[in-house]
Amino acid sequence: MAKILVIDDEKAIRKTLHEILTFEGYKVDEAIDGEDGWKHFSENNYDVVLCDIKMPKLDGMEFLTRAMELNQDTPIIMISGHGNIESAVEAVKKGAFDFISKPPDLNRLLITIRNATDKNVLSKETKTLKKRVAKVQEMIGQSEEMNKIKATIDKVAETDARVLITGENGVGKELVARWIHAKSNRANKPLVEVNCAAIPQELIESELFGHEKGSFTSAVKQHIGKFEQANGGTLFLDEVGDMSLSSQAKVLRALQEGKIQRVGGEKEISVDVRVIAATNKDLLKEVEEKNFRLDLYHRLGVILIHTPP
Repeated sequence: MAKILVIDDEKAIRKTLHEILTFEGYKVDEAIDGEDGWKHFSENNYDVVLCDIKMPKLDGMEFLTRAMELNQDTPIIMISGHGNIESAVEAVKKGAFDFISKPPDLNRLLITIRNATDKNVLSKETKTLKKRVAKVQEMIGQSEEMNKIKATIDKVAETDARVLITGENGVGKELVARWIHAKSNRANKPLVEVNCAAIPQELIESELFGHEKGSFTSAVKQHIGKFEQANGGTLFLDEVGDMSLSSQAKVLRALQEGKIQRVGGEKEISVDVRVIAATNKDLLKEVEEKNFRLDLYHRLGVILIHTPP
């Protein structure tokens, strides 16, 4: 269900658009002026925005400028009772998807919204495909070690078995993970990558599992974590040996139960994710030093692939 934000200072217009769009199957939020609209837009994710031009506090053109700086991917349709060619041209130049005069023609409005949502979906799919094509590079080398890695990838790719890739920094562990995903039955679903060493420990749980709005000071909007983003696909946990013990416990639970819980949330969310992990550390040594959980090691290391220099 596409989510639409309607920004208009005229209550009658908001009510009419809300009724029409709800009847057509859209989920609709209303904002009474530009400032209220900006608050909604900056705190939530919308598929399409309908925005009036002449409004108090913050007019539509200023809202459009701010919105384009924050998120250029969300289509914004400008509507105005003072429509003219100059306004339409200016709106489109600033990044508006389209310009519609009041009172809006119902058929044209619905077609424009449908085109905007289609564009949004295609834009997201194109980005995903470009990332996938750009990231899967050829694995070069005919040594015994390389051939063994390629053969292992071919054997395990079509299964859902978890894989732990070990090796020094820079040997290509990430490339091995990408090839496992590319040859798997999940190849048409996202490969989501997380560098556990690059994320501060206090933020790693929010990054992996997401958080609800208001769950901590800077949580101004709901955030979907990497587990949910990878649903149906593959989650690659790079440098997993750098994860804190508390985060390890939550990852273990997610692997065991196939469910996660956002930070600050109470609802359990089911996820279907294949996890591939990589590390440059000796995890068994880390287990002995009580820096890594043995049960998580066994969960992650169903298949072990060592990548030599």
